[in-house]
Amino acid sequence: MIPTVSINIVAWNSMDRLPTLLESIFSQTFQNFVVRIVDNGSTDHVGEFLREKYPQVMLIRNTRNLGFSCAHNQGIRYAIDKWTDQSLDACFVLVVNPDVVFTPTFLEDLLRNTENNPKVASFGGKLLRAFPNPESDDAWRDMIRSSMIDSTGLRPNRRRCVAERGAGEEDTGQYDKETDIFGVSGALVLYRASALEDIRFEEDEYFDHDFFAYQEDIDLAWRLRSCGWSARFVPRALAYHERAMSGNERVTLWQLMKNRQRKSRLRSYYSTRNHWVMLFKNMSWSDWVLSLPWVIPMEAARFVYVCVFESMNIGAFAEVVLWMPHMWHKRRQIMKKRNESKTLRAWFQ
Repeated sequence: MIPTVSINIVAWNSMDRLPTLLESIFSQTFQNFVVRIVDNGSTDHVGEFLREKYPQVMLIRNTRNLGFSCAHNQGIRYAIDKWTDQSLDACFVLVVNPDVVFTPTFLEDLLRNTENNPKVASFGGKLLRAFPNPESDDAWRDMIRSSMIDSTGLRPNRRRCVAERGAGEEDTGQYDKETDIFGVSGALVLYRASALEDIRFEEDEYFDHDFFAYQEDIDLAWRLRSCGWSARFVPRALAYHERAMSGNERVTLWQLMKNRQRKSRLRSYYSTRNHWVMLFKNMSWSDWVLSLPWVIPMEAARFVYVCVFESMNIGAFAEVVLWMPHMWHKRRQIMKKRNESKTLRAWFQ
């Protein structure tokens, strides 16, 4: 059966990136897809551009910025509603950031794995770093494609922190083996529609829309794993991604602090808040007991760091407390469906 794909892009004043991404999408060797852009109140005339250059692209307009999670939920719901006469096992949603560029066979290479892996919920290819070309009038179209790895999947550790697998390393073929991974980076990930339906919250939440942005891809990967779904890394499927942060999972504590200080205040706020909410939602009581020696020191250090160096973000902890009743309801939904406790804990080593 030929898979059906909805390519979903969330845009917010992304016209410096969108043309190159769309060009790479419509140059794919696999063409059984539709493209949907959910625009979060942009002011860069994206509608006029699409009408002129890509009238086949569906545009969903929001009057304000609803964030990554909510906007992608809109696109996913729209796609699934259109597949009422098809098996959702053969339908897929490709979530992609505007600052990604595909190689011509990306979709073909990725989708080749879907039919023989029916319990795989998410598929990801090899993401390498790209950089705008400072010597070009069109810095992104003439981007510099590096051999530095951006992501080969999500890699958790026993402190319940999750990093991009291989980030910052030179690509020398060390990740060229197809393998099972914890999850896939939300910058570019192919989700099986039936898996998304299996783990959605009430009111059509696939990504947790309370997160707004940041950590929502990790939260979704965790929930999929909890329900017995898996994720697959397909190294043949190659794409490029621009990322400002180093993302290297082997950096020192001092480097982590410097990286965090380079983030915007809003990004640090959301990351802190969403990380704590994610732990509360996804960790069972036995998980907390077994991981206490690693999780509690890490989160205590995080709290002290925010209080000392990011006092403007202390409100993130207060918001977590205020959200507890609401998140308790979501936690109950997760725990009710959870069926992979021991297998899941094995990933956090």
